[in-house]
Amino acid sequence: MTNLLRVSLAAAMATALAGTALAQETAVKPAAPQPPVGADWPFYGGDENASRYSPLSQITPENVGKLERAFVLHTGDVPSPKARYSPETTPLKIGRSLIMCSAKNILVSADAATGKENWRYDPGVPDAAIPHAAACRGIATYTAPELAEDAACKTRVIEATLDARLIAVDLKTGQPCQDFGTGGQVDLWNGIGKRVPGWYAVTAPPTVVRGVVVTGAQVKDGQDEDAPSGVMRGFNAVTGQLAWAWDMGNPANKNGPAEGETYTRGTPNNWAAGVADEKLGYVYIPTGNSSIDYYGSNRKDYENEFSTSLVALNAATGDVVWHFQTIHHDVWDYDLGSQGTLIDFPGADGKPVPAILLPTKQGDIYILDRATGKPLIPIGEAKGQKGGSVEPDYIADSQPTSLWHTLRKEPLVESDMWGFTPIDQMMCRIQFRSANYEGYLTPPSADKPWIQYPGYNGGSDWGSVAIDPVNGVLIANYNDIPNLNQLIERPEADKMGVRPIYAPKTDAPAPKSTGGEGGASIYPQINAPYAIKVNSGWRNWGTGVPCSAPPYGGIRAVDMKTGETLWDEPLGTARRNGPFGIPSYLPFTIGLPNNGGSVITAGGLIFIGAATDNLFRAIDVKTGEVLWQDVLPAGGQANPITYEVDGQQYVLIAASGHAFMETGRGDALVAYRLPK
Repeated sequence: MTNLLRVSLAAAMATALAGTALAQETAVKPAAPQPPVGADWPFYGGDENASRYSPLSQITPENVGKLERAFVLHTGDVPSPKARYSPETTPLKIGRSLIMCSAKNILVSADAATGKENWRYDPGVPDAAIPHAAACRGIATYTAPELAEDAACKTRVIEATLDARLIAVDLKTGQPCQDFGTGGQVDLWNGIGKRVPGWYAVTAPPTVVRGVVVTGAQVKDGQDEDAPSGVMRGFNAVTGQLAWAWDMGNPANKNGPAEGETYTRGTPNNWAAGVADEKLGYVYIPTGNSSIDYYGSNRKDYENEFSTSLVALNAATGDVVWHFQTIHHDVWDYDLGSQGTLIDFPGADGKPVPAILLPTKQGDIYILDRATGKPLIPIGEAKGQKGGSVEPDYIADSQPTSLWHTLRKEPLVESDMWGFTPIDQMMCRIQFRSANYEGYLTPPSADKPWIQYPGYNGGSDWGSVAIDPVNGVLIANYNDIPNLNQLIERPEADKMGVRPIYAPKTDAPAPKSTGGEGGASIYPQINAPYAIKVNSGWRNWGTGVPCSAPPYGGIRAVDMKTGETLWDEPLGTARRNGPFGIPSYLPFTIGLPNNGGSVITAGGLIFIGAATDNLFRAIDVKTGEVLWQDVLPAGGQANPITYEVDGQQYVLIAASGHAFMETGRGDALVAYRLPK
C-alpha cells in the first residue's frame, strides 16, 4: 500500500468518524421546546402526541352556525391535464404563519389571519415523479438548540418529496438551509438503486425526534418483487448527514450499503406518518407489505417478521426496540396507513401507562405499552381462512384481533347487495354468489374473484383518529365498502399486456392500472406467479355505484375507558353521487367513502371534510349531529387544523380534491372564523 493511499484512507476514516460523532452528538439532543397546540398547530397531528385535539373553545355548538369564510388561500400548484393530484396536505401554524406543502412539494408560508403569502420555495418536482398521485400530507419543523437565536435556519421546515429528496428551508425566509446536505437537500435515492420516477416517493411528513429526521418512502404497489427497498433512515436534522439506516434484510447496512450495492430490495416500506416519544427517544413506524401485496410465498423470513407491523425504533441508533404485527403473512394489502397516537392508558394495576393507540385498515384498534409493545387491551384470535387460496400453506392459521374495539362490521350476506334497479341488484347478487367469501380473512384466489371486506381503504386509513384526552373520547371516521379482487395467472397477464412501471413506453393500449377510478385496476406483480385485478369499491356492472348497500362510510365516537361505542353515524350525503356518475343533488345522508381525518376541539365540536360529497362539517362531539356545513371548492380529503390569531379561533382545511376519490382538482385551502 502506498503512502498516498494510506493517507487517503486515514483521511476518509477520520472524516467518517467525525461525521458519525457529530450525528450521534446531535442525535441525543432534544429539540428546543415547540409551541403548545392551541394558538398554534406545530405538528402534523396537532401536538407531539398526534391526538388531533385542540384546547380552543371559542367556537361552540351554540355559535358554530355563524361560521364564515375568513380567506381562501391558493398554493398555485395546479395539475396539468394528465397529472393525477391528491394533495392531502395538513399545514402547520407557528406564530402568525401557516406553513404547508403543495401536491408537488412547493413550500408556502402565509399569514394565518389573512392567507397573504409570506414566501414560497419550489423544489421543481417533475410530473414524471408522481406515483399513484401527487400528494404531500405534511411537513415537520426542527429548532436547533445549538444554533444562535439569530442564526439562519435556527428553526427549519423539513419536507420529503415525490422525487425522493429531503429538503430543509428557513422558517422565516424560505431560503434553503446551506448547512443541511448539499445546498439544503439530501438525495434519498442514495443506496436505493436505479432511478425509476414514480416508483419510490415520499408523501408523508418526516418525524423529527432528538435531532434526527426519520423517513421512509412509498414504493408504488404491485410492480415487481425486485422493487426499491423499504429501508427506514435517520438523518442529522442540522447537517443532513445519515445517522443510521434500518434495513431489515441486511442490518449491516446501518451506515449505508457498500459501493455498488443497494439496501435490500422489495422489503416492506413505511409510507404513512410516524410519531415519536421525545422522552423515550423512540419513533413508532407503521409498516406496509412487501413489494407484492397479494402473493407471499416468495417472501423472506425478515419480510414476514416486520410487514404490517408497528415498529419502535431507537431514534439515536435505528435499532429495533419492539414490534407488534397486526396481520401475519398479509396478502390483503392491509398495510398500516394510520399514524399512531400517544396516550396514557390504565395498566393492569389501574395506574396510567404511557401507551400508543394504533388503528388499522381491517378495523381493529390496538393499545400498546409505548416502552415494551405489550398490549394493554385483550387480544383475540381469528381463524385463518384458506378456502380458494392459491397458497394455503402460506396463509396464517390465525390472526390477532382487538377485543377492546373494532370498526369492522358483520360479514356481508347476499341480501346486502344493492342497486338502483332490480337488474342492478340481481347482477350484484350473481357476482356475490360467484365469488369466494368467508369473511374478512378470505384469501386471494385465481379460479374466481374473492370479496375483500373491509377493502384496502379501511377501516381506518391515513387520516387516522382524533382523541379528546380531557373527556376520554376517540373519534374515528372509517370506510365500510368491499373490494372485488382476482389473481390473474402470469401467462394471461402477459397476453393482456400488463406492464410494470419501469417497462419501456409503447403505443399499445395497456390495461387500466392507475389505481381506482371507474372500476378495476390491474397490477403486474412481476416475479410472482400472478398479477392482480382490484375492483376498489366493487363498482356495479352498469351504473358505476358500489354493489354493497350504503352506508359506505361513517364516523364513530368511542369511550376510551371502556372501548364501547357512544354513537355511530353515516358520513356524507348523496349530493354529488348517483348512477352513471350523474350527481343526484339530494341532501340525504347515505354515508360515503372518505379519506382524511378530523380534529376535536374543547368547544365540543368535531371538524371533518373527508367524504366525497365535498362538504366540510362541524359535528357535535356528544351526539354525532351535524350542526354546520359548507360546500368546498373541491374535495376536503385532508386533515383539518384549528388555531388562534389575535384572540380569534380559525378552522382550516385543504380543499384541493383527490384523484382516487374523484372529488375534483384544485389548489385551495379554506379558513373559517366567527364574525369579528
